Amino acid sequence: MVATESLIASLCDMIQSQGIEVGDRLPAERKLCEMLSVSRTRLRELLKQLMAQGIIETKVGSGTFLKQNPVIQKMDANLHQVDSLLLQDPDYRFDVQEARAVLESGAAWYAALRATDEEKNHIRAVYKELQHYQNIGDLEKAAHADAKFHLAIAEASHNIVLIQLMRNVFELLRHNVVLARHKMYTDTLMVDQLNHQHSTLLTAIEQKDATNALKSVQQHIHYVIDQVKQIDEEIARQERKNRLKKF
Repeated sequence: MVATESLIASLCDMIQSQGIEVGDRLPAERKLCEMLSVSRTRLRELLKQLMAQGIIETKVGSGTFLKQNPVIQKMDANLHQVDSLLLQDPDYRFDVQEARAVLESGAAWYAALRATDEEKNHIRAVYKELQHYQNIGDLEKAAHADAKFHLAIAEASHNIVLIQLMRNVFELLRHNVVLARHKMYTDTLMVDQLNHQHSTLLTAIEQKDATNALKSVQQHIHYVIDQVKQIDEEIARQERKNRLKKF
């Protein structure tokens, strides 16, 4: 018997509602059966499955403990599905950008309110790293630094869910930034705009201006979306024009 997705989802909900964290002991078997509305046999099958996945561990004489958050593991699986979608249809990259606008604007808001001096220094250091790689024309390292910049802001939000979400999507974010930068980096005006947007965001966070921090992220990401779409349309027009020349 294999535990169903719905049963695992019920366990995830229970862990969240009870405030159980990694390292904490799970309730006793009888209590878990009541909370999940399952038989003891069904529960033990679930626990065996979760133990095999490294999510829980049993200590003789002590009980069962949470070793890894199943909610985060499910996020990882969902991200693999997103990667597959991006390979099938490159236009899904705009979904990534829209998701960034939602996620990162909130992170920037809280970072502006909560960032410590040490965290602000770290964000500025990553910003300078981004500028350095951009100036020497290393697109790959500049893209990595760009993603690190946004991740550093999320970490300064002091919101564990936002931080974990950003960490989980970091590679997806970095890949998305690479695609955008390869299209935009040849245009000096666009590069200047991106630099200005990052600088404005950094200043808003350093000045504890949450409203402008949120607004800066929204404007930055939607600017990238609009510019990439325009570039794609121009490339498509040029390709149609070249095909017509062959007739």
